[in-house]
Amino acid sequence: MMTTYLEKLYDSYGQQFTIDEVLFEQQTDSWHLIIFRNEMFGTVMALDGIIQTTERDEFVYHEMLTHVPLFAHGAAKRVLIIGGGDGGILREVTKHPEVEHVTQVEIDQAVIDMCKTYLPNHSAGAFDDPRANIVIADGIEYVTQTDEKFDVIISDCTDPVGPGEVLFSSTFYEGCKRCLNEGGIFVAQNGVAFMQIEEVQTTKRRLSPYFNDQSFYCAAVPTYIGGNMTLAWAADNPVLRSVELQTLEARFAASGIQTRYYNPQMHVGAFALPQYIIDALDEV
Repeated sequence: MMTTYLEKLYDSYGQQFTIDEVLFEQQTDSWHLIIFRNEMFGTVMALDGIIQTTERDEFVYHEMLTHVPLFAHGAAKRVLIIGGGDGGILREVTKHPEVEHVTQVEIDQAVIDMCKTYLPNHSAGAFDDPRANIVIADGIEYVTQTDEKFDVIISDCTDPVGPGEVLFSSTFYEGCKRCLNEGGIFVAQNGVAFMQIEEVQTTKRRLSPYFNDQSFYCAAVPTYIGGNMTLAWAADNPVLRSVELQTLEARFAASGIQTRYYNPQMHVGAFALPQYIIDALDEV
C-alpha cells in the first residue's frame, strides 16, 4: 500500500502527494516536520500539514520574490532577508552583481542545516558567499532593534499561523520601514489570494501607515494550490512599481542572470491583478 501525504491548509480542500521515501521526520510538542521524496516534485518539505517548498517548483517563488524588487530598484547594494532558511532567496539575491551585502535573519540554525542536507539545490552554495551575513535571531526583534539600513527587504516566512504570524503584524512592517533606505522596497509572500483574500486585505491595511504605495503582484507556484500566489509590495515611491519594460530589459541583460520563470515581461505582467483582488483591496 502506497503512503500518501495530505496537505491540511484548508479544512474542506487539499492536495495529496505520494511519499516514495521519507528522508527526515520529526514530531515535537509544538510542530511536525517531514521531508520526503515524490516522483513528480522531487524533495518536498512540509510543516504542520502545510507544504513549505518542493525541489521542482521552488524556482518560481524564489525568483519572483527576489528579482522583481531587485530589478525594480536597479541599484540595491544592501539586502535583508527575513526567514528563508532553505536558502532559495539567498541564492537568487547573490546572483545580482550590484549587491554588496546581504543579511539573512533566520530564527533557527537547524532549519538552515537541515535544508543544506536535504534540499542542497535551494541554496546551491549561497550560504558560503562572502557577501552573506547569516544572523540567527528573531526577525521581528531584528528589524525593530538593528542600526543597519537596507535597500530591499524580502520577508520569506511561513503562513500567518503559529510562529510565522508575527511576520504579518504591524510591528514587523513598522520595523521593516525603519531599516529601509530612502527609495527602498519591501516584499513578502502573502498566500494564495483566491483562498486567503482576507490576508491580502489585512496586509494592505497594516502596511498603509508606513508606506505611501502598497500593492501586490502575482506568481503561479503549482504546489501553492488555489490559483495565483500574491506577493506583497510596499515602497514610498509608486514609480518603482511600474518601471518601464525597456529599463527592466536593460537591467536584466546587464546582470547576466539566467532564470527559469522571471523575465522582464513577467515582471511587468505580475502587477496586473485579477479584478476580484482589486475589488477586495478597494474595500480596505
